[in-house]
Amino acid sequence: MRIAHIITRLIIGGAQENTILNCEDLIQDYGDDVLLITGPSEGPEGSLLERVRSGIHWGTSLREPVSGEKSGTVPYVIVPSMIRAIHPWKDFSAYGKIKKILREFKPDVVHTHSAKAGILGRYAARAVNVPVIVHGVHGAPFYPYQNPLVRWFYRKCEQAAARKTDGFVSVADAMTDLMVEGKVAPREKFSTIYSGMEVESFLNSGDLRAESREKLGISPDKVVIGKAARLFHLKGHEYVIEAAKEVVRSCPNAVFLFVGDGILTEPLKKKIREAGLSDYFIFTGLVRPEHIPEMFAAMDIVVHTSLREGLARVLPQGLLSGKPVVSYDIDGAREVVLDGKTGFLLPPGEIPRLAEDLIRLVNDPELRARFGQEGRKRFSKQFDHHFMTERIRSLYVELLKKKMELSGGTRR
Repeated sequence: MRIAHIITRLIIGGAQENTILNCEDLIQDYGDDVLLITGPSEGPEGSLLERVRSGIHWGTSLREPVSGEKSGTVPYVIVPSMIRAIHPWKDFSAYGKIKKILREFKPDVVHTHSAKAGILGRYAARAVNVPVIVHGVHGAPFYPYQNPLVRWFYRKCEQAAARKTDGFVSVADAMTDLMVEGKVAPREKFSTIYSGMEVESFLNSGDLRAESREKLGISPDKVVIGKAARLFHLKGHEYVIEAAKEVVRSCPNAVFLFVGDGILTEPLKKKIREAGLSDYFIFTGLVRPEHIPEMFAAMDIVVHTSLREGLARVLPQGLLSGKPVVSYDIDGAREVVLDGKTGFLLPPGEIPRLAEDLIRLVNDPELRARFGQEGRKRFSKQFDHHFMTERIRSLYVELLKKKMELSGGTRR
């Protein structure tokens, strides 16, 4: 098949890693012709462009791709005007350029990701009569903590774009529920396919524990509570800092590891200093995806206090690394953090119980091991990227077959 993936930007993030792995698998495992269309990837989140830059850069004139031309590479094109913020002139320009690219590439399937690329990409694909259009729901663009008017606007945009969409891929059942409740599309249009990753690197991360802790300056007697997330709004680092006051009082051997970077780095460090907790917190700064298993290797407990996620990759990554997870019960978290089996779930924003559950795990290494082992056993297959791609490609085939039947047996 010929498949075009469209995503707003290739920053370091779960949706972006998922998309690149899907593209690589389609090329390597199935011999498909794949084109990745993206906007500029700039900002403090870091960029994954280097991972695809070894591939073919399709410039102003597209040429016929050759399957397997460079093993492990992804042909791509950057649309400079496709940016995350709403900008009518740039959005109109990006829409026109995406149409031109799709008209020349002639894909059988267009698979869009993220809000901006999801809207522009689906409209452009339908305008040039792409047979099958799929949208990936990594996290709904409308959510409870939004301004009501903004929430209404994004929901209306999604409802309109859904009429151009043949199928949706949700990273969690919770995302399907949210979209169906928002009257975006009927439930039968959605398929839940967990976001794939290179599971072996996490399953084997225990081999990196001693070296990783030494690099971070963490002594063997410390129990490390780690949070991996952008230092950004709604990621919930402030709740961890508040809970840490009680945790370190009860467990002076506990330390906290914040993995990531973002605009809230200095405000969070200030908050920690004011609480007198500077000796108990370590900031890693930006960490490349290939080094994330090392960070989980250094941890003993994973904490996840975000208020908005689809299904955060750090949850299965922590479990695959054999670590228990304490998480707020938001979106898809409950699908992997099974309360009392692989970790603890608690209401969003709850601080006393967050501290209580962390203290319990710091003091009980056997419970930590039991939760971690259960997580590894349950999720090693579901989150393998090859399994993800197999299911996504099967969906493409199914939708394409239906379109061919409706059109009398011709693909176009």
